[in-house]
Amino acid sequence: MAFTGDLLSHTAVFRQAQAYGGGELDYDYRPMFELVREAVSDADLAICHLETPLSPDNRGLSGYPVFNAPADLAAAIVEVGYDGCSTASNHSMDQGFSGIEDTLDVFDQVGLGHAGMARTALEAASPRLYPLDGATIGHLSYTYGLNGFVLPQDKPWAVNLNSAEDILREARAAVDLGADFVVLSIHWGAEHQVAPTPHQRALAEELLAGDEIDLIVGTHAHVVQPAERVGGNLVIYGLGNFLSNQSPESCRSCPPESTDGVIVLVEVMGGESGELEVTAVSAVPTWVDRRTFAIVDVGAALAAGSSPELTGQLEQSWARTTTTLRSYGVDVMLAGQP
Repeated sequence: MAFTGDLLSHTAVFRQAQAYGGGELDYDYRPMFELVREAVSDADLAICHLETPLSPDNRGLSGYPVFNAPADLAAAIVEVGYDGCSTASNHSMDQGFSGIEDTLDVFDQVGLGHAGMARTALEAASPRLYPLDGATIGHLSYTYGLNGFVLPQDKPWAVNLNSAEDILREARAAVDLGADFVVLSIHWGAEHQVAPTPHQRALAEELLAGDEIDLIVGTHAHVVQPAERVGGNLVIYGLGNFLSNQSPESCRSCPPESTDGVIVLVEVMGGESGELEVTAVSAVPTWVDRRTFAIVDVGAALAAGSSPELTGQLEQSWARTTTTLRSYGVDVMLAGQP
């Protein structure tokens, strides 16, 4: 299974997609994913994190701080090889409840699975399940908050908000429906802080104390955070930015780490008890080239060689990501190590 971090279509990003477009897509994001397409498409199950609403007709687009990304982004996501996305984030309500409806309608139109937001109470109560080589993977998505926006009083289920009780209840529901392995995508932590907060670590321990959840992958910090084993299960506290315009050149508070991301690859097999368990974890460090917004496979790019300036930036990105991922003692294998 493959998991990637924040997809944040800032204004500069969707303008670049518009520059690439003009054929079958008015906003063509596919060139931005081209260098990491193989790593995503080779996975048996690939899950992204869409942090923004989608405009169904590519109109009314906006970037930070209140997002509305082109629907064409979903077309690129599915063509690259993703099977679905987590959608619960602090920007889930940026376009109100109608934005949630529009986003999930677009996902359905292109055939992408989704978890974290809902159009109806029934949809909210139905865990997302993916068939995978004779097994069933349950996928949950939750967020710490909504940037000051408030859920409609008559639709409190529209976005999943972080609550250990609610998360574990849905995880048990997924298991009852046949899930053999449950993944939680969670929006949490402090922005631009590499170390997970005490709250992240405490919540991870609470969620993994039982046997409902098997893997946690985190988003929101916009920087790569460490991997850790908690109660025998794996937590990736932060997957970093996969696609965004965040960098020290575009944002006063953005550190160099905000250009870094990672494709985490998790191998799951049946153990002696018959239950699925993580048998290997590897990572493909990525970096956003803001000249074109190409998502760069850092190891592959370093192996291929490039200009001295770009090589220096990639070497720094590689060192940041690999050091951070392994800093809590998990021996993450590195794909394409230069």
